[in-house]
Amino acid sequence: MQIWQPHAVSDGTSVRVGDVEITLDAAVMVTSVGDRVWELDAPEASAAQWRVPCVEVGAYWTPHTGVRWVPPIWSAPMNSRLTSGSPVASLVRQDGANLCTVALADVLGRTSITGGVVEETGEFAITVQGKGLRIRLDLSERRFSAALAGVATWWGEPRTPHQARLPVYSTWYSMHQEVDEKGVERQAALAKELGCDTIIVDDGWQTADRARGYAHCGDWEPNAEAFPDMAAHVERVHELGMAYLLWYAIPFVGKSNAAFTRFEGKFLRYLDHMDAAVLDPRHPDVRAYLVDHLSRAVEEWRMDGLKIDFVDRFATPGGDPEPSPGADCSEVDEGVLRLMAELDARLPGILVEYRQPYTSPGLWPYGNMIRATDCPLSPQENRQRTVDVRLISGLQAVHSDMIMWHPSEPDEQVAIHLINALFSVPQISVDLQTQRPGQLATIRFWLGIFREFLDTLQLGTLEPDQPEHGYPLVRTYDGQAMVIARYAPLPVEVPAAGWTELLVANAATDTRVVLYGEAAQTVESVIYDCRGNQVSESGLSLSPGATLVTVPVGGLLRLRRTEEES
Repeated sequence: MQIWQPHAVSDGTSVRVGDVEITLDAAVMVTSVGDRVWELDAPEASAAQWRVPCVEVGAYWTPHTGVRWVPPIWSAPMNSRLTSGSPVASLVRQDGANLCTVALADVLGRTSITGGVVEETGEFAITVQGKGLRIRLDLSERRFSAALAGVATWWGEPRTPHQARLPVYSTWYSMHQEVDEKGVERQAALAKELGCDTIIVDDGWQTADRARGYAHCGDWEPNAEAFPDMAAHVERVHELGMAYLLWYAIPFVGKSNAAFTRFEGKFLRYLDHMDAAVLDPRHPDVRAYLVDHLSRAVEEWRMDGLKIDFVDRFATPGGDPEPSPGADCSEVDEGVLRLMAELDARLPGILVEYRQPYTSPGLWPYGNMIRATDCPLSPQENRQRTVDVRLISGLQAVHSDMIMWHPSEPDEQVAIHLINALFSVPQISVDLQTQRPGQLATIRFWLGIFREFLDTLQLGTLEPDQPEHGYPLVRTYDGQAMVIARYAPLPVEVPAAGWTELLVANAATDTRVVLYGEAAQTVESVIYDCRGNQVSESGLSLSPGATLVTVPVGGLLRLRRTEEES
């Protein structure tokens, strides 16, 4: 078993920040930027380390979704680079308060954050490494989500067109490579009627092969049998009122494509299991080829955007190989950055989808949709991944992984899938022709809620609880509306102020919902089942204590203040 040793930082500089002693290997300038929030600027430093008491700790949050247990000091570092991850971590108290959030300004270079318990002292040690360090250190005791939101603002606000926030239909799980223009148009028409405004046509449009490999990626020409006139096909989808995006696995050039021979010698590596090579973006002719093919497709077929897949595969395990003759930069990430910048310059303002793990703010200027990575039929994972990205993405549009279910899934479970994506932009990927009436009603109802409360859900203050348990309760609010989703039988706190309408989405299997009121008040209460059928409507008297209501599984409780109460 490989054991990771904590990085030893030479005592070049020691500085006290708040009640924390920080050791760096070069001089540092410290600036207070908020209540117990500091910036440390050490351009000559490559490492810094400090410790905080490990008291009442509940979780160690990182952008790498997974177990949020508190690791030992000898755990592996969390690495970040342009094509993978984001340089941020947060030590979270059991009540959700921030104990120590650290982030690095360098979102382009290779950095690492290592956190772990020092067994001898019961402290939590954090070591950051990079090439020149600018660190944001937050020791405030506000909610950890607020501390992470501060990091996102520090990194800069992304650009996000309104279209990027509207529900999406994706062909991947529903059709896989069995796509053709008639099938796509049929699903687009049904999806539009249910509440989707964008369709993403995934892998399969560029090949007649159905082997699920990547041997036919790289030339990026439509399969003429399935899509005989791509421009006319896109126009027909536009006439339905849907935006149109097409999938590109930009690093891959398959062995069955002419581009494979053209760029031989300009590969980073060959992937036997994928029947494809990874192009080296350090070569200007490689970038020009990709930019030209993607741009001409958008321009000639009048598409609205691109699903850019597998950007993380540009990163070579073990480090970048030496560039071959003709490369104009030494780092692969620099080549990726140039590729994205050149594509953006050619196609400004289009929709561009990225996905985990390439969520670095360094890519924010060139994309506007970040999707959770593949987690088919795992609503809990979809929830955790989308909330994770939301916490550090600022106003970037965060999309769920494509939502799918078995054809015999009960309506209530369909609603649970949708509620688990409530705080992201939902992407639906089932064959809409085969859905039962109840399943269709459930989709229509919940996409209606997504759209009605879009601003609150996507732009409001996000407060997820208990990251160590995968966020069993999540809320968001904007001063007018508050939306709360519970994924476990937990009580729901009803604030005395700050809302005129409050929604409780019940994704737990327990229909008994306990409301904890902060003040006595009477509100209008409407309860819906998972299909949007109204179950009850009444006045509800909330006491300062507990009030029990019954909300169906996959259903919704809507509370509205009366004019007197508001």
